[in-house]
Amino acid sequence: MQVECESNLFAKFAINISGFLIQKILLVTTKIRSTILNAVKQSLPQGMKTAIWLLKLTIPIAFGVFLLDYIGILEWIALITEPLFALFGLSGNASVILITSFFTNIYSVIAVMATLDMPVREGIILANMCLIAHALIVESGIQKKTGSSAIRMVFLRVFASFLAAWILNQILPEMEGTIKAGASIMREGFLPDFLSWLKSITITSIKIVVLVNLLLILQRLLQEFGILKWLVRPFHPLLKIMGLPRNTGFLWLVAYTLGLSYGGAVMIGQSVEGKLSSNDADLLNHHIAISHSQFEDTLLFAAVGFSIPWLIFPRFMIAVLAVWLRRLEISLRTRGRLRMA
Repeated sequence: MQVECESNLFAKFAINISGFLIQKILLVTTKIRSTILNAVKQSLPQGMKTAIWLLKLTIPIAFGVFLLDYIGILEWIALITEPLFALFGLSGNASVILITSFFTNIYSVIAVMATLDMPVREGIILANMCLIAHALIVESGIQKKTGSSAIRMVFLRVFASFLAAWILNQILPEMEGTIKAGASIMREGFLPDFLSWLKSITITSIKIVVLVNLLLILQRLLQEFGILKWLVRPFHPLLKIMGLPRNTGFLWLVAYTLGLSYGGAVMIGQSVEGKLSSNDADLLNHHIAISHSQFEDTLLFAAVGFSIPWLIFPRFMIAVLAVWLRRLEISLRTRGRLRMA
């Protein structure tokens, strides 16, 4: 009888514990679901607004470059600038590729480069220039939205690209071999070329809409669940060396993995919400203007046959230098104002 009583008590206790645990699990599940839904609802309006703004910049610029390329103006500009590029150890073909890079993305650069037989040494120099200075109008427009001067960002990136070229031309050893050309780009007439461009820009537009919204949702979820601070904490010592504020850690990670075009959406969102001051954003912009998308863009050039370390470290070092020079500039200006006051 006593054993049976104890057995009943244990069964009731087990049922109560099970009920309590199930209730807690349901509460946690409901809270997680509610947090996710709120993150989606709060992020989508800002995400769509940012995506549409990006498309308004990207599509007209891409079409303009398509027209300039089709009627041969890019090649004419390249012919004029050929003597300048020779000073940096580059041939006339390099100017065509860099000018293409100024207005488009790295995929377009790779497509043009793949049609040329280019020495490996020259290719590494040119790859660094393009990795620093590409999509200038679109990406500088994003940086303007977060507190930096668009003109300053364009000048910084173009100057940094030629600085990198000059340094690499001095220190790179002679390298054997060439990057073999693939199939040449054949003109098929305006309509087929336009339809090919239209297909490409449609895919790019879909990527922009999807990735911008997913990034903003992800950023909000990481923040809501308290994961964000743990994610960036290991990078705090590196951020200090680079001269960047701690609160820019997540944005720096996004820029290094996804680049400016997509990562910029998160920066714009944080600026709009007041979570990122214009001064902090400006310091971050001076770094990521020169060094961003260190994974995808670097691997694209590595697939062509270039050395990964020579594609990563020159940009990183120049970006660190740019931030500390910007800090020095701000400090000198502040002291000057105090003396005048």
